[in-house]
Amino acid sequence: MRKLLWLASAMLVCLGLIGCSGSEPDVKNTQPSSETSSADTAQREPTAQSDQAQTTGSEPEALTGKVVVYMPSPAGLADKLAAGFQAATGIKVEQFQGTTGEILARLEAEAANPVADVVILASWADGLSLKNAGKLLSYAPANSDKVYPTWKDDGNFIFGTSASAVGVIYNTTIFPQVSADWAELADEKYKDQLAIPDPEKSGSCKDFLSGYLNNKGETEGWAVWESLAANGMTVPGANAAALEAVTTGSKGILVAGVDYNAYSSKAKGEPVDIYYPAGGTVINPRPAMILKTSPNVGNAKAFMDYLLSNDAQNLVAKAYLLPGRNDITSPNRANVSDIPVLVTDWDWMVANAGAIAKKLNTICAK
Repeated sequence: MRKLLWLASAMLVCLGLIGCSGSEPDVKNTQPSSETSSADTAQREPTAQSDQAQTTGSEPEALTGKVVVYMPSPAGLADKLAAGFQAATGIKVEQFQGTTGEILARLEAEAANPVADVVILASWADGLSLKNAGKLLSYAPANSDKVYPTWKDDGNFIFGTSASAVGVIYNTTIFPQVSADWAELADEKYKDQLAIPDPEKSGSCKDFLSGYLNNKGETEGWAVWESLAANGMTVPGANAAALEAVTTGSKGILVAGVDYNAYSSKAKGEPVDIYYPAGGTVINPRPAMILKTSPNVGNAKAFMDYLLSNDAQNLVAKAYLLPGRNDITSPNRANVSDIPVLVTDWDWMVANAGAIAKKLNTICAK
């Protein structure tokens, strides 16, 4: 009997052990399931971060290395834009600063071995010429929807991230007040007191002259400039040299002078002031664009994004230029709504600006 009881007890123990061993796979199966869930969560987190990076326009693989940017004056603004972009992205900015003519000449010289990624010019017409020649890459930067509609093209090739206008800049010690329209500067009282920037070097002056002739008609338009030339108007050089002639008093009036130079000089205490003739002027968007031959396309796109950022647009305003975004204004100069503007055809201006600039220099040299 005892043996039977012993055998029954042994069988119960064995059955219990078998039952316990059968529960182990269940426990092991739940543990991998839990680990898989944690791994899935860990994998999803980087994906969310990547999506966020794409939303903000920063692609980690693009934000390394350098970007080469060709920029016109003011030099102080170009330096601040370069420093601000580098601080924001870590991308090194290599610059070339020059007039529109110098930048275009450099691009032509480097055509066989392209260097530049982003180009900014002081002439919208020259930007359109580069577009028409098929030399630009299409890209719509962040905030481009806030750019003035006429300061960008339909194909997203060029954007006026800043702008200037030309006006009449005068030395207040020679002429305490001037308000004459363009044609009225042919008056005898301004004899031999007029200067104008070289339109073959100043993109702003070139675009204004072509816009003026387009608006007034070539017969009426050339009659005005020939009368100013007959009144002793000279061409001292590009924008800086032409303005210096007025700040030093060697000339009393700068015709078609770039406005941001006047505001900057006045703020420094120079005896100059500026106005925009009632007959109208040309607001010249300064085109920023990516070259199709850009060696650093990702960085170029990031730089274009930066140019329309709040920080960059406020730097533009502080440099006495017109911001490209219509939601940002400048507190220290006339804004877009304050300037009388000529209605012009930019396509006509592109086709005729070069010949007009040469003719102006010819009639002033007589």
